[in-house]
Amino acid sequence: MAKKLAKTTKGQAKGGDLGFEAELFKAADKLRGTMEPSDYKHVVLGLIFLKHISDGFEAKRAQLLEEYPEGVEDEDEYRADNVFWVPKEARWWHLQASAKQPGIGKIIDDAMLGIEKVNPTLKGVLPKDYARPSLNAIMLGELIDLISDIGFKEADGQSRDVLGRVYEYFLGQFAGSEGKRGGEFYTPRSVVRTMVEMLEPYRGRIYDPCCGSGGMFVQSEKFIESHGGRIGDIAVYGQESNHTTWRLCMMNLAVRGIDADIKWNNDGSFHRDELPDLRADYVLANPPFNISDWGGERLREDGRWKFGTPPAGNANFAWLQHILHHLSPTGTAGVVLANGSMSSTQNGEGEIRRAMVDGNVIDCMIAMPGQLFYSTQIPVCIWFLAKDKSNGVGRYQKLRDRRGQILFIDARKLGHMVDRTRRELSDADIQQIADTYHAWRYGDGYENVPGFAYSATTEEIARHGYVLTPGRYVGAEEVEEDDTPFPERFAALQTTLEAQFKESDRLTALIREKLAQVEMPHGA
Repeated sequence: MAKKLAKTTKGQAKGGDLGFEAELFKAADKLRGTMEPSDYKHVVLGLIFLKHISDGFEAKRAQLLEEYPEGVEDEDEYRADNVFWVPKEARWWHLQASAKQPGIGKIIDDAMLGIEKVNPTLKGVLPKDYARPSLNAIMLGELIDLISDIGFKEADGQSRDVLGRVYEYFLGQFAGSEGKRGGEFYTPRSVVRTMVEMLEPYRGRIYDPCCGSGGMFVQSEKFIESHGGRIGDIAVYGQESNHTTWRLCMMNLAVRGIDADIKWNNDGSFHRDELPDLRADYVLANPPFNISDWGGERLREDGRWKFGTPPAGNANFAWLQHILHHLSPTGTAGVVLANGSMSSTQNGEGEIRRAMVDGNVIDCMIAMPGQLFYSTQIPVCIWFLAKDKSNGVGRYQKLRDRRGQILFIDARKLGHMVDRTRRELSDADIQQIADTYHAWRYGDGYENVPGFAYSATTEEIARHGYVLTPGRYVGAEEVEEDDTPFPERFAALQTTLEAQFKESDRLTALIREKLAQVEMPHGA
């Protein structure tokens, strides 16, 4: 299997078409045996990361041998080009040569330790428990062979891109395997792409206060690249409370070559904000939904609650206000939340929502389709916030003054099923949503679309009790006019109704006949 992949990969990698990802994942998953996906993902992703940095190192080493041989063993020559220094015992060729040894787990652990020792930014990031007795040495060797034969060794930039996409694909597949737990570290790609395409993070500071495995940052970088921008134009900041997830994020960003300041602590962004002075140009976040044990009772007088104290039993409006607190004067944000956040009136949530509407910080509300997430089948919504709706600059030009208005988009009918349980948005779906938002906020040819989009005034929203569910505002889809004359349509309907009456009478008679044949038990 591995050798087949090796043959098909080279041509595909050069063309940018990674059609082998699913095949590769199936091959890797077969080696898992009885191991839980939640444990196995660290085994596989750690090895993919090791292969990546080793490939990058070898490509730079080959360049130095040709152009500046005396610098081959100079660690600074590598770091100057954002390449990790890889000690001899951690280089992939060494692991590959040792793949069949019974002590391969210890060899991998030593490689990880060696890399962390000479690369301070990776300290505490890499998995180092490959030597544990529960890990089968034969399985590890076969994994090394599989990853070795993929054929990643392209030009340095291409190798990074190919491996980054494989890492991202594997993250998504492991999230699916883990179900609800998978949703804790992975936001579906089509959801993230929708947010990124709408906000157009071209330059400035990007922040995610609950960044999971870093998908928001990866998609932001992809947006910049695909639209001809430069990666260095954005600065990436994040925080994550789960240490295991933080490690996945750090590896994900390193594979992508994304330089980021990602903080970790057990307390989380509410109770130990590691970036208190950050004011971001863009915030992209998918906080845990309806979290009840967020410790809100200890933060009743917190200065972040400008629009009202969030209830101790639900963190939704704490997240929204924490994010607003971290926005720059012209900053914008996209936040994924449970649908209940749009209409709940419990414990003062309705009053906070009202204050946010009246305070002109809500720019757009989107109702998303159900079954987009691995962790829940329920539909979710995306809140788009703006610190100052009278100001701001988009990708090309100044935004129009949007005070007193909110755009509502009902996207529940969009998307297509990719398997029995999960839906995805197509490129065309994402483009339709983003184009509608851009036309509205730029003032460039926007029109309401019945059943899909509506620009509502604050007065209209107040009449709806400050409920922000798009379905209340967008109305029904326009139905094409039926040009059949009314007498003909009425006659056709009457014929159908008479047929249905006859069928009803037939079924009623049949049921009575069957009931009459039922023998009642003695004594009943």
